[in-house]
Amino acid sequence: MGTTKVTRNYQITIPSDIRKKLGIKVGDVLIIEIEGEKAVIKKSDLELPLLPGGKGLKIEDIEEAIRRGQGEEE
Repeated sequence: MGTTKVTRNYQITIPSDIRKKLGIKVGDVLIIEIEGEKAVIKKSDLELPLLPGGKGLKIEDIEEAIRRGQGEEE
C-alpha cells in the first residue's frame, strides 16, 4: 500500500511501486469508483490521445483530437 497527499488542485501522485505493479504509464486512463468509504482506482483499456504541448497548438488541432477521442469521423 502506498501513501500520497492531495495537492491544492486536488491532484495526487500514484506511488512508483503501485504504477509499476499496475503497469500505469503516462497517458493511461484510470477509473475511480467509490466502494463504501473507499476510492478504488482501476486501469482502463480506454485510450485517449495526448495533445502535443506548446504555444503552436491551434484550436483546430484541439477540436480534431476531441473528435477522435469521441470516436467521430473527420
